[in-house]
Amino acid sequence: MRVLVALGGNAILQRGQKGNAAEQRDNVQKTVDQIVRMIRAGHEVVVTHGNGPQVGAILIQNELGSASVPAMPMDVCGAESQGLIGYMFCQSFHNTLALEGLSGHEPACVVTQVEVDPADPAFTHPTKPVGPFYTEDAAKNRMAETGEFWIDDAGRGWRRVVPSPDPKSIVEKDVINSLLEKGFTVIASGGGGIPVIRKSDGTYQGVEAVIDKDLAGERLAAAVKADLLMILTDVPRVAINYNTPNQKWLETLTVTEMEALEKEGHFKAGSMGPKVKAALRFVRNGGSRAVIASLEQALEAMEGSAGTQILKD
Repeated sequence: MRVLVALGGNAILQRGQKGNAAEQRDNVQKTVDQIVRMIRAGHEVVVTHGNGPQVGAILIQNELGSASVPAMPMDVCGAESQGLIGYMFCQSFHNTLALEGLSGHEPACVVTQVEVDPADPAFTHPTKPVGPFYTEDAAKNRMAETGEFWIDDAGRGWRRVVPSPDPKSIVEKDVINSLLEKGFTVIASGGGGIPVIRKSDGTYQGVEAVIDKDLAGERLAAAVKADLLMILTDVPRVAINYNTPNQKWLETLTVTEMEALEKEGHFKAGSMGPKVKAALRFVRNGGSRAVIASLEQALEAMEGSAGTQILKD
């Protein structure tokens, strides 16, 4: 089975941690240990991951260092985060596979561009907060100077907001498929990929935006013809009426059943919503099955005995 594993932020940085290199390496190792269980069971794995804390830190570093060196735009910062996370995954995979005597699955990280539509409505309605918090006065000065969009983020301070367009296609899909055909374990499209638009002459250009990692993961799963889309997070299953006395964990549902719950508003945009949307897209567009589960139960979820399983009607 070819499995696209989409990892949540907890796979790299846990809540309450400072985010230093040692903490992130340790979390990546625990994640790799789970994924290697799938490889040992005979499955082919493609990995994608979040990058929110890492790219946020890079943006802050750019801001603080801008008096000494030029700050980089968001697309470049996104590429930097893919490189640093991909490096950690590649090293951890290589070492773990070698220690377990598993040959033929060498890791490869592909810094990935994801095409978006320049006419996507998201570009006129930025919603995704990024970077550090500022005072209202500082934020308004930035807006006047640069034309950026800033909002008051839940009373915690003002933050810049950028568009979150829908992903159209994976630019490096042919490269990724070539690596998979040769037996590599590929890490790609980290953080939703680097958002780019395709110009009339066929060239690409990076844009200031953030693509949802789960929706980009679905595009990657389709591009590599994955049999299963597995979205791993920090809860054991999807729930309705989450965190209320009426909470109910969901086990196995059809696309139609899950869509009905989605329309009822059970899955919020900032948490489970994109994961459910990506899972539904994958199965609706020809995938055999999608599952949303906890990282600790990855192999069990892949085998169908854990997580929320979403099946064709």
